[in-house]
Amino acid sequence: MSYLHCVAVKVKLYREPKTTSLHLRPAHWSLVTILPLSHLSVMAKLQAPQSHQSQPAAPDGGWGWVVVGALFVTSALVFGIIRSMGVFFVEFVQYFEESAQAVSWITSIGLAMQQCVSPFGTALCNGYGARPVVMAGGCLSALGFILASQATCVTHLYLTLGVISGSGWALIFTPMVASVMQYFTRKRSLAMALGFTGVGLSSFAFSPLFQLLVEMYTWRGALLILGGLSLNMVACGALIRPLGTHKAVAALAPGESAWSCASIFHRAYSYLELSLLFQRPFLTYSLAITFFNCGYFVPYVHLVAHSRHEGFSQYQAAFVISATGVTDIVGRVVSGWASDLGRLRLPHMLVLWTGLLGLSLLLLPLGSLGGSYPGLLIISLAYGFCAGAMTPLVFAVVPEIVGMERMLGALGLLQMIESVGGLLGAPLSGLLKDLTGSYTASFLVAGGFLLLGTMVTTTLPHFFSCTDQRPLQRHARNHNNKQQNQQSPESGLMTNSISEKLNHIDTIPYSQPQLDHNSLQPEPELYMPLNRSRTDDAITKC
Repeated sequence: MSYLHCVAVKVKLYREPKTTSLHLRPAHWSLVTILPLSHLSVMAKLQAPQSHQSQPAAPDGGWGWVVVGALFVTSALVFGIIRSMGVFFVEFVQYFEESAQAVSWITSIGLAMQQCVSPFGTALCNGYGARPVVMAGGCLSALGFILASQATCVTHLYLTLGVISGSGWALIFTPMVASVMQYFTRKRSLAMALGFTGVGLSSFAFSPLFQLLVEMYTWRGALLILGGLSLNMVACGALIRPLGTHKAVAALAPGESAWSCASIFHRAYSYLELSLLFQRPFLTYSLAITFFNCGYFVPYVHLVAHSRHEGFSQYQAAFVISATGVTDIVGRVVSGWASDLGRLRLPHMLVLWTGLLGLSLLLLPLGSLGGSYPGLLIISLAYGFCAGAMTPLVFAVVPEIVGMERMLGALGLLQMIESVGGLLGAPLSGLLKDLTGSYTASFLVAGGFLLLGTMVTTTLPHFFSCTDQRPLQRHARNHNNKQQNQQSPESGLMTNSISEKLNHIDTIPYSQPQLDHNSLQPEPELYMPLNRSRTDDAITKC
């Protein structure tokens, strides 16, 4: 392939008002070698990881609302099933003749796996994108339910519903949340709230549905149906369209192998964002969420059993969970709408809702005193509203602490750390029931964990400040970047095509002797319409 040697002109592009044409004005003469386009593409790929990749601007709408719909379905099929597992709790205790503590480990292991494996899922997203990861998670979740339908002991349920389905949930939930947050900035809290309404709606619909399936097909047939239902998450993963490219890692040192220990450690450190483990704000927030997790899921595991223990019928007990699902939906929408108003900082609103949630759990045993079903229902409705209101804020606060650039890795690490609370919460409440003979102590301890997490949240840096410090830093950084772009005479030239480093055409090696720049006379202004092809004579002529 021959090369074309010619005199090229560094130019500035500007658009004439009310026209579709571009004008090129000469700014500097130099002699260069124009390479074939295939060579330029290879150079761009080689130099791309070394250049700075900025986070693309969030469109605050568009296809993002489709991704919100996908989050709606996946959150319903993940946490809606987790919340409604209390229907199977009673069946497992009777069929396998195990204690409440032993059966409680099924939900706890699944929840812990969903959270503990999340860093692995976020690392795969950084390397390969969210779409294939979510689709693989849907297949894994369905496989766990299908195998669980053939279980012959509680240990089999630990491995299938706990380990296999829990790992699938880990590959689904965090990538979906990160995908929605990348599409929104001003409406982020509202988008998260709308996406998470699927949890409340499924809590309302799944409990009576699961009870009906258990009565018609036994618990084995019901689990088999849930396996087929979980395959819908594969289609939801196919709807994800990432805005930016995958996370880039710095180039290897000369002579360093891509599979050496140092290289693998470097990539893992970068993809997992392990440097966050050395930052006090992130660790403080993770500790608070861990305490939240110790008490948050206790009512969804034991509220049905508590209602049955107080003498209510199966459908009355299932209706309690369904009713909390309705107020959960309302709480999520109200919380997202109020957060986007900007009247209060997100950490302040999170503390408000978690404090009210802890108080509702402390009052929950009092609602059923004397066999009062209306009292139990009212307290459960208050709990559902506060639980729904706090959920979108837990994730919306993360970018305020670590920034959007590190948000995906932070979500994975946060889920892993809080898995300790999810693993211990339900078994601890089951143990207290076995020791005391009732669930009163279980709900009191769960409420205490939520209040403890609320107090830990207040120790975040700048918590008592009325203004957010991070947006001010971003504004200053954007202002400095704007000044630098104004000072550059070539800002904006070819920024949407290939790497910035290819714009410096003087650096391209050329073996022939340079022409005398003083002997070159500037050519008249070149007019180039937008609809001219690359092979136009005016372009190749130079």
